[in-house]
Amino acid sequence: MSGSTPKSTVGALPDTTATSPLVPVALTWLVWSLFVASLAMLFGRVRFGLAPEVPGVIAVDGLTVLLWVVVTFFAGIVHSYSRRYMAGSAHETGFFFAVFGFAITVMALVAADHVALFGLLWLAMGLVMAKLIGILSGWEQARAAATVARRSFLASSALLGVALGALWWTTGATTISGIAAAADSLGGPVWLLAAVALVLAAMIQSALVPFHGWLLSSMTAPTPASALMHAGFVNAGGVLLIRFAPVVTVDGGLMLAIVAVGATSALLGKLLKSVRPDVKSKLACSTTGQMGFMIMQAGLGFFGAAITHLVLHGFYKAYQFLGSGGGVERTSPSKAKAHVTSGSGVVDVAVTLLTGLAGGAVFVLVTGKGASLDTGLLLALFVVFTTLHAARGAVRHASLPASVRYGAVPLVFLPAIALYALVYKGISGLLTGLPVVTAPTELTALHGVVAAVFLVTYVAIETGVHERSRRLYVALLNASQPSPGTLLTNPNEYDNGGTQ
Repeated sequence: MSGSTPKSTVGALPDTTATSPLVPVALTWLVWSLFVASLAMLFGRVRFGLAPEVPGVIAVDGLTVLLWVVVTFFAGIVHSYSRRYMAGSAHETGFFFAVFGFAITVMALVAADHVALFGLLWLAMGLVMAKLIGILSGWEQARAAATVARRSFLASSALLGVALGALWWTTGATTISGIAAAADSLGGPVWLLAAVALVLAAMIQSALVPFHGWLLSSMTAPTPASALMHAGFVNAGGVLLIRFAPVVTVDGGLMLAIVAVGATSALLGKLLKSVRPDVKSKLACSTTGQMGFMIMQAGLGFFGAAITHLVLHGFYKAYQFLGSGGGVERTSPSKAKAHVTSGSGVVDVAVTLLTGLAGGAVFVLVTGKGASLDTGLLLALFVVFTTLHAARGAVRHASLPASVRYGAVPLVFLPAIALYALVYKGISGLLTGLPVVTAPTELTALHGVVAAVFLVTYVAIETGVHERSRRLYVALLNASQPSPGTLLTNPNEYDNGGTQ
């Protein structure tokens, strides 16, 4: 590319409406048709209480129809986007079959009631995603990334198999609904084995620390596949926990451990993001952190909030990945984009605290969560933190003067948290009928310790304290590295991979 100019003419973009092969066109129309059908099912569920089932095999409930709408919408966007992105690729047809197959597998998974069917679909979902990560089969690094992902997903499936086997052994039930009905009898070492295996399977699938390596190694996936992965696949951990909520809520100690695991991943995801130089890796670290928040909400006993978080994060992350090329362009250095301070000092702290308190009050008023002395208080706290962080980031990137930025943060944050609260309330209503949607527990001293450590660490990260330690920087850099076999050591390998 030496000597070339940015204005070189390379030819017009292909007209996908005229040049696309039959398979991408047909599957794109089919997936959008499934989206329309899912909307109809959602309307039928809300208006008429529609709940079709095949006893002992599948059961369609509020969670099912909600996720059908979300999955088919994301799949439709990815199909439409890929019509141009994959145009001319030798892997175009295989890519579309894999994306469509992934959507169908997830739709079946969230409707499955029989434990064997659920386990097989969980395995199939992982194998299809590994196929998408390594879709460029002639690219050595892509094959290595697919292998890393496949091993992780097989481990997750094995853990799920252990959990399902243990639950069948102790309850005699072969369905998820049957296990939920027998939850009162759960306890002892067999239950503990099942519960821990479920949590570990969810952690792997959602790429929580220390199982985030497969996600950071998946950069070889085509961008639309990455969007589907970050907007849909990683959410499977939250879906698993809500499906088996009656199992994990048996013991408060386990729930507290889930909160601690989620908080750790949320903080480390933010730290890892700070040392990554490229857009897609930063987004991957962000996903690890956001999945930590989702798991935290489940550990607090608010499974409806966890589903709300995964849905909203899915929309946000799909947009971020599909627009990642534009993100590079927007953040390129230029004289017009001089360094902008993020604001500091007493005024910044005061504005942040007052804005957060106002947002917390809005959340409590709309949802009623946080008004009692239970884990709802921590839920409100964490929702305020995530939403306020996103609002501050959006305002900071707008390159506004400090005086304007102080007023802009509340203008962005307050409507955002109100929207979050309204969506949460709506989704919780839709999930009514599930065995466990909300299971808050009494606050303990250990909850206070987790919250205090989280707050102190978060503030330290925001103020840049962690940047003063070279040892910490090196540790974060090492922890954020993908698997060695997936690294590109020669810039020409990008081109070689893209032409396979």
